[in-house]
Amino acid sequence: MPKKRRKLNKEFEKEIYSSKKNVELVLAKIYDIDDEDIQKEYISAFNEVVYTYDQLKKDYELIGFNENSENLIADYNKAFSLFESEFEI
Repeated sequence: MPKKRRKLNKEFEKEIYSSKKNVELVLAKIYDIDDEDIQKEYISAFNEVVYTYDQLKKDYELIGFNENSENLIADYNKAFSLFESEFEI
């Protein structure tokens, strides 16, 4: 039985790429913090953002663009915004 092709979406791929760059940038800034206690606090808080990004990326790679994709990007954006509002980086 042939494998079903996953549905692609260029605009969604751009959002995923942008999300990846945002995660990398914030992680780089966190790792530049000298105080280990503060760094651990930031990493702990940012883990939710990283987790939602990983879910988003994995879902798109395995399934492609689907009805759940919009929910995943919304969850990521919400988690990222929450982190930004609570932590200054």
